[in-house]
Amino acid sequence: MEAELEQLLNEKEGAHLQFKEAKGLFKKEDAATICCALANGGGGRLVLGISDKRPRHIVGTGAFDQPEATIRWLMDKLQIPIDFKEYWESGFRVLVVYVSERPMGNPLLLDGVAWWYSGDRLVPMPEAVRRNIYEEGYDFSRRICPEASLEDLDDGAIEQFRRHWLDKSGVSRLNTMTKEEILRDCGAITKNGVTYAALILFGTEDALTRFLPQAEIVFEYRTTESSGPANQREEFRVGFFSCYERIWDLINLRNNTQHYQEGLFVKDISTFNHRVVREALLNAISHRRYQMAGSVFVLQYPDHLVIKSPGGFPEGVTPENILDQQEPRNRCIAEILSRSGLVERSGQGMNLIFEESIKEAKELPDFCGTDAHIVILTLHGTVLDKRMLSLLSRIGDETVSNFSTSDFLIVNALYWGRPLSKFFLPRMRRLIDVGVVEHLGRNHYVLACRLYEVVGEDGIHTRLVGLNRNENKELLLKQIRMSGDKGTAFSVLQQVLPSLSRGSIQVLLRELRAAGQIYVSGKSRGARWFAINQP
Repeated sequence: MEAELEQLLNEKEGAHLQFKEAKGLFKKEDAATICCALANGGGGRLVLGISDKRPRHIVGTGAFDQPEATIRWLMDKLQIPIDFKEYWESGFRVLVVYVSERPMGNPLLLDGVAWWYSGDRLVPMPEAVRRNIYEEGYDFSRRICPEASLEDLDDGAIEQFRRHWLDKSGVSRLNTMTKEEILRDCGAITKNGVTYAALILFGTEDALTRFLPQAEIVFEYRTTESSGPANQREEFRVGFFSCYERIWDLINLRNNTQHYQEGLFVKDISTFNHRVVREALLNAISHRRYQMAGSVFVLQYPDHLVIKSPGGFPEGVTPENILDQQEPRNRCIAEILSRSGLVERSGQGMNLIFEESIKEAKELPDFCGTDAHIVILTLHGTVLDKRMLSLLSRIGDETVSNFSTSDFLIVNALYWGRPLSKFFLPRMRRLIDVGVVEHLGRNHYVLACRLYEVVGEDGIHTRLVGLNRNENKELLLKQIRMSGDKGTAFSVLQQVLPSLSRGSIQVLLRELRAAGQIYVSGKSRGARWFAINQP
C-alpha cells in the first residue's frame, strides 16, 4: 500500500483534512465548498474513496473520472492552486485533492461566502476570524491620515525622539535636521502625508481627539483588586513620546525596593523593573489594534502591574508560542521605536520580559484573561525566593549573559521542580557542558550540585539523584526477574536504560549484587544476570 494511503487511514478529520466516501457521483459544487473551507483554514486535502468514519477503510470512488477537468474548474472558481493524485489499491480508486492556502490578507470567498470548518461543520467564517485575516500583512500605522498635518505633531515629542535616536546611533547630523527631515527619515511622514504612526507617537492632544481618540493610555493605581474608584488615575491622549516618562514616574512613585544579602553585600531589587515595564508598554503600543475602540490600561497594584491592550494577539500568536512568534501588528510604529533605541532587541521584547523576571526570581509573566478582543499581561513584582538570586549569581555573569530565553526557562523550571517541555531538550547539552545541569538518564535532569550547595539545599540534589538512581535499579531488577531462568544479557539491560552509559549501568548492577538481589553467571558477552529470590 502507498505510504500516503496508509497514513490517511490513521489520520483524524479536521480543518486540514476531509474524507468523503463518494462511491458514486460527487457534486463539484460541494467539492468547491470544501476546498474553500480548507483553503481558509490554511490549506489541506480532500480525500474521496475512503470512509469518513473511523476505523477508516478504502471503499473506492467513482467521482470525477476526468479529474484534470474538475481541478481546472475548481481553480477557475476559487482562484488558488489546486492539484490531485489518484491511487489504486486492490482495485479501488482513491482521489486526493490538494488545496493551497488562501491568499494572505484575504479570506477566500465562494459565491460571496467565506466557508470555514468549525469542528466538523461547514459554516460561514466568524467575523472575528475575518477581521484578523484582513489585518495580515496590513499595517494600519503606515496608513496616511488624510486631514492631519505637521502642525498636529508635538515639537516636544519629536525632540524626545531625536534625543533617543541620537543617543543610540551617534549620528551627529541628527542635531541639525529639521522636524520634517527627522519625521521623513524615520518613516513617520511620507510625500503623501502624515501617517497614523506619527499621530500615535508624536500627536498633540487635539489631533488625537479629532483623528484617533482611542490612541489613549490610562494609568490607574489601586491598592486592591476590588472595583470602585482608583486611588490615582491619569489619562494620556497624546503621542507616546510625550507621555512615556510621566507614566514611568507614576509607577516608580510607588516602586518598593526588596533587599537580599549575598555574603557581605546587600543588593536591591525593585518591585517593578524599568526595562520590563518599558518593553511591556512598547508591546502594547506596537501590537494593539487601533481600529478598535478602547484605551490601553496600565493598572498598578502594590505587588503587580497589569497592562490591557485592545485587539487580542496578532494572527498566529498565542500565549504558548509568544516567545517564538513575535510580529508587530503595527510595523511602522515598531520601526520608529527601534530607531529610538527604546526597543533593545528587535522582535524579542517578550523574551526580555521573561528573562528579567527569572533573573529577579519573580513569578513568570502571564496572560490570564486574554481573548480575541484584548491582551492582558500581568507582571509580578514580588521576589519569590531570594536563594534563587544567589543560585544565578553562582552560575556567573559571563555564562548568564550567553543564556537564551530557553536556558533561563530551563533553570527556572528545574529550580521550582516544574515539568520541562520537550522543546527544551536540544538546549540541555550546552547547559550540561557549562556545568549548570546534570543528566540523570531517561530525560531526567537536575541542576548541578554546586548550585544547590550555594543555596544550602544540597540535600535536594542528593534526594533527586538518589530517587532517580533507585528507580533505575528497580527497572533493571524488574527486567532481570522477568527473564527468569534464561538470565538477562547486558545488551538487554542497555535497552532498558538507553540514556545511561555502559559504566553507569555496571555501577547499578554492582550495587544490586552487593545488596544480594542479583548474581551473574558467565563472563564478557556470555554473562547473564539472574535474580535472587528474596525470602
